[in-house]
Amino acid sequence: MKLRIATFNLENLGEKPHHPGEAPPLADRIAVLRPQLLRLDADVLCLQEINGEKAPSGYTLAALEALLEGTRYADYACLATERAPGKGPLDVHNLAILSRFAVTRHRQLRHEIVPPPAYRSVTAEPPAHEAEAITWERPLLQAALRLPNGRSLHVLNLHLRAPLAAYVPGQKAGAFAWKSVSGWAEGFFLAAVKRAGQALEARLAVDELFDVDQEAMIAVCGDCNAEARETAMRLLAGDEEDTGSGALAGRALTAAENSIPEDLRFTVLHNGRKVMLDHLLASRALMAWFRGAEIHNEALGDELVAYANIGASPESYHAPVVATFDLPD
Repeated sequence: MKLRIATFNLENLGEKPHHPGEAPPLADRIAVLRPQLLRLDADVLCLQEINGEKAPSGYTLAALEALLEGTRYADYACLATERAPGKGPLDVHNLAILSRFAVTRHRQLRHEIVPPPAYRSVTAEPPAHEAEAITWERPLLQAALRLPNGRSLHVLNLHLRAPLAAYVPGQKAGAFAWKSVSGWAEGFFLAAVKRAGQALEARLAVDELFDVDQEAMIAVCGDCNAEARETAMRLLAGDEEDTGSGALAGRALTAAENSIPEDLRFTVLHNGRKVMLDHLLASRALMAWFRGAEIHNEALGDELVAYANIGASPESYHAPVVATFDLPD
């Protein structure tokens, strides 16, 4: 049985609720993004950055539904992040898991496993006198899927905090400008804590699955905003050389992109630099059936050049990643 798992950051699909009129026309985005989804030919598809569309009852995923219309994915089971159980999607940056297999369990994680750490700012103006919680902006999305051979496939979809300095009271001079290097540095530190915290929560969710089944088939997919040996990726992978224990080697996750030549191993172009920010990691039980990976980056534009020179681009400046497995029937 062939199994294709893919991840793709759609980069603000749909209207921007807090900046109406800034998004490119949805029809233009569909014309560019739908062929990319068709090429993935995925059985399980993890998507990031789906904005909610304002409706009388809250927000809907109308833009995603329009993108999927007429494709194989329109008939897939669709799970998405919610503001609260049964309350509909978030206003921005929703995650979605599309699956042609039945969903047996799912949950979203945001401090369900890892409580928010407390921290007192040292550069805030006016000065902070008490510690405050450092919370993650986005949840993780986890699902168990029933494969035709009776096995379960566990999928975690995530979008980790970007390496952009987080807000520090009284230290911002503008949207991207700071009043002091110290204020920016503290904000950058806080962003790193948030990113590592999300990765830790995902890692602990993975270990919960291993506690139940050492041979669990697990895929962790998404925009990690980190390259292979950065903190977030090391937390997710749990490599033997980091844990220092051969007894824990079976719990390590392997990045599917490792099978791709290094010069082709990138999902973002940033000011001419190739970076691998989007990843698909698999457990050893799933990697046993691994047959190859692809990164569809042939037409990828440079995000900094594009933002400076192109108005309302319909592109996503992230390349999708797909891994193929040949499972026994």
